[in-house]
Amino acid sequence: MAEKESPARLRRRTILAATALAAAPAPMAAQDGAVDLLLVLAVDASGSIDPDEFTLQREGLAEAVSHPAVLSAIRSRPRGAIGIAMVEWGSPGGAATVVEWQRVSDQASAESAAQAMRDAPRSRQSFNAIGDALMHAGALLQAAPWQAGERTVDVSGDGPDIRSLVPAPVARDTLVAQGVVVNGLAIEASSSWRDGRLSALYERDVIGGPGAFVVRAEDRRDFARAMRAKLIREVAGRNSGFG
Repeated sequence: MAEKESPARLRRRTILAATALAAAPAPMAAQDGAVDLLLVLAVDASGSIDPDEFTLQREGLAEAVSHPAVLSAIRSRPRGAIGIAMVEWGSPGGAATVVEWQRVSDQASAESAAQAMRDAPRSRQSFNAIGDALMHAGALLQAAPWQAGERTVDVSGDGPDIRSLVPAPVARDTLVAQGVVVNGLAIEASSSWRDGRLSALYERDVIGGPGAFVVRAEDRRDFARAMRAKLIREVAGRNSGFG
């Protein structure tokens, strides 16, 4: 595990986190209609993910986003719409938005978002810089084209935070202070951090905010099921009884 930082170094990291969000890009051109939820899917694309696993992960995301149960959860909300964007992470300071904001409200828009996820080129990533992914996701939320009562970052991966410029706990706390919920999906069996250890690390270092939770995927073939369950819980809302 990472060596504990000194208070002075941690303060510098916290300042860096705040500076990074302050330098967020200007919001995209406003589009008509608010949404119930803004959701950033932050997906592990590091070197531990081989091409076959990467395809399974992408297909799992696409399947989950367009699944009838997820659409039913979306339609159950007051506005009947959510905004979704997808980020790939790994490299320190190198998280990349691979799918820009998509408004999902019905089968057609869900299928469009799912296809965008399948078609997006894979970004170049290495290591496991989860903290930097969170900072990137926070900036993406600030630049969203819609207003929403709820904002969530959904981090999925098969390893702990490594070599982030902003450590995951600092980044998490920065987002939570802004009203963002951070949830996690720990892919256990494909990781060296098995037997619940990765989930425990996500619970300690990554997730935060009201009702925050971690879902476990036993392996990448279990990813679609775990992501679908996670999306239903997130989309249904904080007052749905799931949290």
